[in-house]
Amino acid sequence: MMDWTDRHCRYLHRQLSGQALLYTEMVTAPALVRGGALHLLDHDAAEHPVALQLGGSDARELAQAAQLGAQAGYDEINLNCGCPSDRVQSGTFGAVLMREPGRVAECVAAMRDAVDVPVTVKCRIGVDEQDPEEVLPEFLSRIVAAGCERVTIHARKAWLKGLSPKENRDIPPLDYDLVHRMKGLFPNLHISINGGVATLDQVEMLLDGGLDGVMVGRAAYHQPTDVLAQADRRIFGKGRDSSAEQAVAAMLPYIDAHLSAGGRLHQITRHMLGLFAGRPGARGWRRTLSEGSTRDGAGPELVEAALCHVTALVPEAKAV
Repeated sequence: MMDWTDRHCRYLHRQLSGQALLYTEMVTAPALVRGGALHLLDHDAAEHPVALQLGGSDARELAQAAQLGAQAGYDEINLNCGCPSDRVQSGTFGAVLMREPGRVAECVAAMRDAVDVPVTVKCRIGVDEQDPEEVLPEFLSRIVAAGCERVTIHARKAWLKGLSPKENRDIPPLDYDLVHRMKGLFPNLHISINGGVATLDQVEMLLDGGLDGVMVGRAAYHQPTDVLAQADRRIFGKGRDSSAEQAVAAMLPYIDAHLSAGGRLHQITRHMLGLFAGRPGARGWRRTLSEGSTRDGAGPELVEAALCHVTALVPEAKAV
């Protein structure tokens, strides 16, 4: 979710669900430790619970980055061993680390020693020619021995040779059964599943099947209301359903503050395009925001104008 789940996206998603654990886009440990890019840790208090996802392969550097994340207030530090992009491979982190479970275990141990918040791992079931039935149990056993108590498994292989990052999200077949078998092998390990999950019905089915959590990525971004607005009630048994209109209302003061600090409207509204996905007027909502948000002086009034495309078609809805 690099370039997607930035702080503005996470603030929006928090308006739809108060319970779901949110994740940052991947931040590299070298950027924080060597580059001093601490602005990458910026987040709003309203985002909690929120996890910092780190990329790296040097245990000492990851430990330092984890410390910075914990000091910044993140609730969890997650080590990414699943991203297949070229720039990640060139830095020897992401999915390529599935080949080096020993190194990953060293990184996990160092990070756990450095912070008091949970250290977790996100991984694939394997890469390239690896046999997931052999590789994944070994990988999990190594990180569990290093102190990892929670893992999220993207239930696809990553083909680092021959497939683009986009193709790696769709072409390798999903193997949910393998992830379920891992729960049987590691009953005390909190296992979440990722990959191909697009609806709350699927989430409920996977949880009912014995898994501990479900991570939803692209669907939560492109149809955030469908995935998140009922999650607190249906998944967590807490709170009431939210709505896209309520989320828009909550975003207006946030937008005002962002613009007052010198920001631009499109930095926020680009994440709001899918709020009304599938509803009458959604096209007008997207068009108004897409065409107007980059113009000089664009502000909350543009969002209100875009909202009229949707609320005008629902007599009982009140414009925000």
